[in-house]
Amino acid sequence: MMNHRVTALKWIAPVLLLWSFFFLLPAFAGTPVKVTVSILPQKYFLERIGGDRVDVSVMVLPGANPATYEPKPKQMADLAQSKLYFAIGVPFETVWLNRFAQANPEMTIVETQGGIEKLPMESKHHHGKNDHGDSEAHSGKDPHVWLSPPLVMVQARNCLSALVKADPEGRASYEANYRQFILELADLDLKIARLFFNEKTGKRFMVYHPAWGYFAAAYGLVQIPVEIEGKSPTPKALQQLIDRARKDGIRVVFVQPQFSTKSAETIAHAIDGMVIAADPLALDWQTNLLHVAEQFKPVLK
Repeated sequence: MMNHRVTALKWIAPVLLLWSFFFLLPAFAGTPVKVTVSILPQKYFLERIGGDRVDVSVMVLPGANPATYEPKPKQMADLAQSKLYFAIGVPFETVWLNRFAQANPEMTIVETQGGIEKLPMESKHHHGKNDHGDSEAHSGKDPHVWLSPPLVMVQARNCLSALVKADPEGRASYEANYRQFILELADLDLKIARLFFNEKTGKRFMVYHPAWGYFAAAYGLVQIPVEIEGKSPTPKALQQLIDRARKDGIRVVFVQPQFSTKSAETIAHAIDGMVIAADPLALDWQTNLLHVAEQFKPVLK
């Protein structure tokens, strides 16, 4: 009896070891598809959809301004290895996308903002649409489409289509990841909508750079920008903002790390308020967006 048990154990042990080996293998052991994105939130999107089948590089480095960014020589060298470049419509792309295409003619450029109707940037000088491009710098269109969960669903679909085309063998993995990501986006959208459910439509918050237009539009809010057309306010405009903040009871000015906070601090000091950071370019996109929404809620006026 004991001999049979020992014999069985000798047979089972190697089988269990072999089974464990295969069970613990990663789902994808091949060479990942090398892709490049413009900004950090896109890295989050691509990694949620691509999983371990993609290797994502980011062009605009942390703390840099996507309106004026110039790629580093090493980034241009690394770009030669990318199979896909995921654009999103930020201003630096106006100058650099053609150069990227010339540096790597085999690389496919994917316009992830495709299918999204752009809003005009907050501007008292805006004169309507411009047929010469859709970048913030050239047409007055707002590029910050990654700050609205419903619009990220559109971007996610564009990313999925490009990945499947570039790597057909990964279709099942990409589609499964995409479906899960869409569920997460729907859940995030619901959480943020619930935050503002009891708020009166049109409630306002003040920001230095007008990055939150799509977010505001999605949840019935209004952003009041300090910066207009990429320029700090004139002394007269600054005083008007101070007067408006006092009238409306606004006590907080939101700023992002990529821009100067001088004007925001001037307003905050004048209204006996404070400056609070709200980063539209954080890598941990989902956690950050919910956090910003929670910061906006108690200061709406």
